[in-house]
Amino acid sequence: MKRFIAIAGNIGVGKSTLVKMLCDQMGWDPFYEPVAQNPYLADFYKDMTAWAFHSQVFFLTHRLRSHFSLAQHPSSVIQDRSVYEDAEIFAYNLYLQSNITERDYQTYRDLYETAVQFLPPPDLVIYLRASVDTLMSRISQRGRDYERTITPEYLQNLNDLYEGWIENYTLCPILAVPADDLDYVAHNGHLRLIVSKIEAKLTGKEEVVFEPDEVARAAED
Repeated sequence: MKRFIAIAGNIGVGKSTLVKMLCDQMGWDPFYEPVAQNPYLADFYKDMTAWAFHSQVFFLTHRLRSHFSLAQHPSSVIQDRSVYEDAEIFAYNLYLQSNITERDYQTYRDLYETAVQFLPPPDLVIYLRASVDTLMSRISQRGRDYERTITPEYLQNLNDLYEGWIENYTLCPILAVPADDLDYVAHNGHLRLIVSKIEAKLTGKEEVVFEPDEVARAAED
């Protein structure tokens, strides 16, 4: 049976790495966050308030198109970041920071909510939950120049928005992964544990959690 999983989580949490490792383990196809040449981006960084709405509409359009293409994919796929996060986290954060006006944000939300009604949701969303300390450490380790200005306060704001979104998300089941405790790069046992939890969720089991003792045991495998 063809499956569609989306991996969600804050900047630096390890989404792309987990997509690759899960696909290698499960024999599925990875679908990474598409690189888009946003024609508004240079203007946005010069004047966020003037161009945030235009920039976010471009990203939303791009990701809606990608989501639709992914849903038509002939085999099982795992997606790096979902269309929902664009609207529920990043655009909303710009609105809360007064970089998008009330009128423009309502127009954006109407567009997003209308379009999402016509998209098939994933079979499962994997939410990688991590503390700001973990996120800052991983961002520092990967050393991307454009991420050097990211502050702990910004990451905390996004974390808060992620938690609010996940709490109210009802389109498909959610598997919350404690990314502070699970190092699937260093411990293959942690990766196998995540795979087992994914399989449990996909078979319809509702309560699937990562118990501390099984996480500890998996680190020794």
